[in-house]
Amino acid sequence: MNLDEALQTFITESRELLEEMENALLNVDIAGDQSEAINAIFRAAHTIKGSAGLFSLDHIVAFTHVVESLLDEVRDGRVVLNDEMIVLLLSCCDYLSGMTDALAAGRLDADPDTAPEGEMLLQQLRRHMEGGHAGEAQAADAPLAVHAEPGVERIDQERGDSDYWHISLRFGRGVLQNGMDPIAFLRYLAKLGKIVGIATVPDAVPPAEEMDAELCYLGFEIAFDSTADREAIAGVFEFVQDDCEIRIIPPHSKVSHYVDLIRALPEQAARLGEILVRCGSVTAHELEGALHQQSHPDNPQDDAPQQQLGSILVGAGNVPPVVVEAALAKQKQVSEQKAQESRSIRVDSDKLDRLIDLVGELIIAGARANMIGQHIQNTELQECTSTLSGLVEEVRDAALELRMVKIGATFNRFQRVVHDVARELGKDIGLIVDGEDSELDKTVVEKIGDPLMHLVRNAMDHGIEPGDVRVANGKPAKGMIKLNAFHESGSIVIEVSDDGGGLRKEKILAKAVERGLVDADRKLTDSEIYNLIFEAGFSTAEKITNLSGRGVGMDVVKRNITALRGSVDVSSKEGAGTTVTVRLPLTLAIIDGFLVQVGSSVFVIPLDMIEECIEYATEPGQDYCNLRGQVLPFVRLRELFRIEGAATRRESIVVLKLGNHRAGLAVDTLLGEFQTVIKPLSPMFSEVKCISGSTILGSGEVALILDVAALMQAVSGKGVVALAA
Repeated sequence: MNLDEALQTFITESRELLEEMENALLNVDIAGDQSEAINAIFRAAHTIKGSAGLFSLDHIVAFTHVVESLLDEVRDGRVVLNDEMIVLLLSCCDYLSGMTDALAAGRLDADPDTAPEGEMLLQQLRRHMEGGHAGEAQAADAPLAVHAEPGVERIDQERGDSDYWHISLRFGRGVLQNGMDPIAFLRYLAKLGKIVGIATVPDAVPPAEEMDAELCYLGFEIAFDSTADREAIAGVFEFVQDDCEIRIIPPHSKVSHYVDLIRALPEQAARLGEILVRCGSVTAHELEGALHQQSHPDNPQDDAPQQQLGSILVGAGNVPPVVVEAALAKQKQVSEQKAQESRSIRVDSDKLDRLIDLVGELIIAGARANMIGQHIQNTELQECTSTLSGLVEEVRDAALELRMVKIGATFNRFQRVVHDVARELGKDIGLIVDGEDSELDKTVVEKIGDPLMHLVRNAMDHGIEPGDVRVANGKPAKGMIKLNAFHESGSIVIEVSDDGGGLRKEKILAKAVERGLVDADRKLTDSEIYNLIFEAGFSTAEKITNLSGRGVGMDVVKRNITALRGSVDVSSKEGAGTTVTVRLPLTLAIIDGFLVQVGSSVFVIPLDMIEECIEYATEPGQDYCNLRGQVLPFVRLRELFRIEGAATRRESIVVLKLGNHRAGLAVDTLLGEFQTVIKPLSPMFSEVKCISGSTILGSGEVALILDVAALMQAVSGKGVVALAA
């Protein structure tokens, strides 16, 4: 890998780490174990700083170092993480994202235009650190209060061999190259007290043929007996603190501190006993005795299962159960992490797009071969093409799965949006996310982000009422936005809900009549009234804000969703809230289609939208039929697209289903299923209604793909001629 490729990898990983850091900050209040969230935030900052140092990106290293220092004090309990600090750290994430974007644009040094903002953030970070130290000094003046803290417990309270400092030390790879001697630091440490026990951790040592003699691979777990304070002990490693991971646990610590240390250990393959020894929970001698007992039990039985090491240590009183549980969890996490890493590779999305294109061409070529086999009536060729079609279908599904990603990553972006916009509006608003494991095509995910962003911001601005209004109406002061995603009929459905005041039908209808969007005497259903908010230039905002109310936005949302072959619908209950439902295809590239024919023209209907097909003798001018006692409205494709020729006496009706709506499509002939490669229409056909794309048949002819959502609108009575014009 050359330097440019390595730098690109750093940029990609930094963006991922900043996203993880932001999510951890936003969720730290609701995290079950807050220390784990704080550790995750610290690790993200530390990793970015270390990687930036490899590329001599001093401005990123300097800024991240201060962020890391504050997080280190939060992690050690010297500074309390409050709301003000979370907002500050989120701003630091934004600033680091800006520096990463500048790096991607080719700027390797600091940007003087953004330097004042960075300096202001650094001053605020240092102020919080100074405040934390002041609080620590105040606590030191009242030692009785510390000893009186409830829930403080030592590991092995009855024994005196654990009343030591515990130092977990991982030297950085480059300490030797920087002229530092790891052993010299240990010798200097001994001047402050006595090293009671030390365990060398060689897990990072690679195979001999891969080892670099100039790099340091060692770590140490140290039990240290000293009267020195924490600052003095940390000062021993001052010259290497930027390149090392150092964790210090004082004597008489809570069990939870050792549990946190176990969870924070570097990701490395480790046995349970080794983890416990490293953390000072047991001595090497105690571990050796437990292993001996495990191999040579006092009451051996041939059919008895081997006693677990953790049970032996707990039974002997060597270590509390909670520490063993944390070590077992760590052991499991490490094995799962290693297994996951070995199964995952990073692939350029352009390569996947190229693969999908090639699969599409393969489908077209296979359809051509199948047609030739049927034409010449060659049985062997037909069998081969049938087998080929099945294999191509499996390849198609596998290729599409490669591009399928979980929508959770998109949903998580809105945690920050809700946090920031709620502060801007002066409202207390939370976000609930459900269905984040639902998958859809990467291309769809990228294009749906902006429409969802507007829907969420609009719900916060217009939907959620101010806190005092909510309380007066008997609601909780805190409003809630909910994002939900699920699969239905080959599509993905995304719901954006709020528990606000809901839409006011009378106000929307009056505004629509005023704008000339509907006739004053026209009767509209509730659904039709609510969906008027998606008309161009429609807005009922009392005042213009930075978020919405300028008469643009919702119509753009609908246009963008329609461009993805999707549909959008809104439902509301006044006083209870509003739900906007977005329905999208799982993929934009290849679908299972159903071929129908009208005259000499062939059309494709997405197979997932079809419920059934029926034969029906229709009457001229009739636009509905009786389907098992239910009225089924339908539209004739011949009339919709003004296809010449007379209709057949007995037509076929394809029953379509979209959400809770059902309608029929009258055609001349049913041709059967067909793997459909979607080819976009050229811009000159962008205004053609009821058509979403085209495909190439095995004969080489072009068939148009029908837009089911637009067809549903045609059936609902908005006028066939108007839609087809």
